[in-house]
Amino acid sequence: MILFPLEKRLDHCLLSPYISSLTPAMPTDKPVSLKNLTLLGQENLPSKGGYLILPSQLSFLDLARLETLLSGQSIVYLMEKGAALPPQIKAYLEQEPPVPEPTQKDGPPPPPPVPKHIITTDLGDAVEFRKTLIAEIEKNAVIIYLPALAAAASSPLTTVPGSKLEFILKAACPLIPLYVQRSGDIALAIEGRYSDSAVVMALGPLIHGDDATLPAYQESLFVLAEKAFSQHPALSMHLAYAVLQGLKRHGSKHQVVDGKDDKVLGYDKVLAVAIALSKIIKEETTKKRVGIILPPGLGGLIANVAVLLAGKIPVNLNFTAGRTAIEFAMKTAELDRFITADIFVRKMQAFPWPAMKQLILIERILPRLKSKIALWLGLSKILPASILASVLGVPKKGGQEEAVLLFTSGSAGNPKGVALTHRNVMANVMQFSSRLAMNSTDSILGSLPLFHSFGSTVTLWYPLISGLNLVTYPSPLETKKLGELIEKHRVTLMIATPTFLRGYLRGVNRESLTSLKMVVTGAEKLPTTVSSAFEQRFDKKVFEGYGLTETSPVSNVNLPDPVPLGNEGSGHVWLPSHRPGSVGQLIPGLAIRITHPETNEPQSLHTSGMIWFKGTNVFEGYLKDPKRTAEVIDENGWFRTGDIGRVDMDGFLYIEGRLSRFSKIGGEMVPHETVEEALVKAMGLENETVRKIAVIGVPDVERGEALILLTAIPGGPEHQEILDLRYRLLEKGLPPLWIPKKMIRVADIPILSSGKLDVQSCEKIAKDGS
Repeated sequence: MILFPLEKRLDHCLLSPYISSLTPAMPTDKPVSLKNLTLLGQENLPSKGGYLILPSQLSFLDLARLETLLSGQSIVYLMEKGAALPPQIKAYLEQEPPVPEPTQKDGPPPPPPVPKHIITTDLGDAVEFRKTLIAEIEKNAVIIYLPALAAAASSPLTTVPGSKLEFILKAACPLIPLYVQRSGDIALAIEGRYSDSAVVMALGPLIHGDDATLPAYQESLFVLAEKAFSQHPALSMHLAYAVLQGLKRHGSKHQVVDGKDDKVLGYDKVLAVAIALSKIIKEETTKKRVGIILPPGLGGLIANVAVLLAGKIPVNLNFTAGRTAIEFAMKTAELDRFITADIFVRKMQAFPWPAMKQLILIERILPRLKSKIALWLGLSKILPASILASVLGVPKKGGQEEAVLLFTSGSAGNPKGVALTHRNVMANVMQFSSRLAMNSTDSILGSLPLFHSFGSTVTLWYPLISGLNLVTYPSPLETKKLGELIEKHRVTLMIATPTFLRGYLRGVNRESLTSLKMVVTGAEKLPTTVSSAFEQRFDKKVFEGYGLTETSPVSNVNLPDPVPLGNEGSGHVWLPSHRPGSVGQLIPGLAIRITHPETNEPQSLHTSGMIWFKGTNVFEGYLKDPKRTAEVIDENGWFRTGDIGRVDMDGFLYIEGRLSRFSKIGGEMVPHETVEEALVKAMGLENETVRKIAVIGVPDVERGEALILLTAIPGGPEHQEILDLRYRLLEKGLPPLWIPKKMIRVADIPILSSGKLDVQSCEKIAKDGS
């Protein structure tokens, strides 16, 4: 139990207005709630000093709370020479303690005031720095590092640069990581009842001496960030309730544009139409899931919202997949009703359409609902969101119940049903929103398929909940038309894949993309040739991100660098927000660890290995597939991504390839994508805007596996060409084991609708050809 006896010691200083708000702690097995504070890891604080507290960030009020928790212990402040501290902290450190007045006339004199003990360092001499810290630790002092004010992207993991952390940690002092999260940094635009001043402080276990390395500290901070984020009250919200609130709150201020026919609908009308349609869906089926076979557009958006409001789970089916994959998804999801449109049924004749009585044809239904739509439009404007939700039977809490069902692309096998919960989707909307920090004047282009995880969360639920204008178009391939829509509607955010970006390089005017603030790519590795060509043509930097369907999907994103807070030498810190070759820093609330790809033994975050994630946005399992679920999720909820990568000193993640895109040749792990990059340079393909090669592994009796090169470039004899390539690659320093043994010419490299390489088709070609 913590009694907080610091009031008298601090009543003279600037902290006094806040001390009275601190209340006794709750038991250590539960989060400790003070006024606007949730404290996690209280049990990690030793009973006496002799350690360093290294926080992710620290405000004046955070310091007040921290000092109160450390009541009775000797506190030493550690700061960098010339550092620009928050003004209130600076004033507090500079303030002289008053001389106490005697309590009685003839009694003993009061103890003299204790000045604040401050260590100022220039982080230069490592030996002297360590000696100074160890001296204080041996006196059982608690050393609190005070981070400088930092220019950083929103919701950073830490405001202390990696180089400074590395220097401090080289002192090999016992330390406790402290992660500080403010609700205001991750607040939803729909929120009104959650305090922006609410703070979560999470204390990690003590890291001892030689174990106090930068990777160990980072890993601990990621885990603390995950625990802190999981406390946010908005995570319990039902997705339908959040969407209803978003549509009502943003009402006529925001709109959806259907780029196919230039139809515009305000969010208030979208809500009314969706409510009316939801009543039909409820009447049509008692099943809990409803299939949706529509491209991005007003129809697809309204269908998804209506299914949610009907208390059902939307299942957007991949209409570009093969018949077997589609039928597998339909059967697994137990669908008996499908929302689509007449024109789509006629267009997609190869699709395994169910019986007509199972189809809800949206353009036939909606004209018959005009009077009901008008009624709901009026009611939705009059009734508060909470009352409207009650009338519609929409619960406020969703939690771990299934909200959305997506199927993986099936790039390396049958599609897997990824059941995302309300908590998963709400988490990712909050995480992505807090990192991008877009505002109500921004607009997003929605052309990614709704069956694609990015298309579902980022270009559907995110704008509706957060309040961005949405400009839709049914195909990401018609880049000339997309360029016109971006220019006409002043779109500021475009989410694409590298494959789709290549299309903009052919026939889209430079002026068309002037309004874009940010271009973010995902789904596949961003080739430097594509990013360089795009930036050169449009003067727009491309920011690579990363995610998986199983992470709802966003896990990482590069962002524009922040504007410095002051001139060089001002004492302010500047933190980079993007790094070429990486997929960016992790979104808030996601933990990461790295293990050996084969043994699963823990490794340093800075060492290349298997990437594991844990967080509120990570799914809980594949639908009806416990075997494959157990293969990727361990007993503690960590998700094995199947990707190989590492984290650098500033928290940027580098993806080095999918494990399925590695070959074990002669006992050595060979990354296909690295070999492809070397081949692109050796073959002079840097300026190609369409994928021309793919490297595939096939079984080999002598070395376990062998590499096969698929190429869509016409040429001479394949045997001679692969020999020429071999010499060129050897000259570039590529190891002999990494050089493909055989070349197979193909008309085109197989690509999925998402833009990813179709690994299954490529493997079939390679095996048949070898």
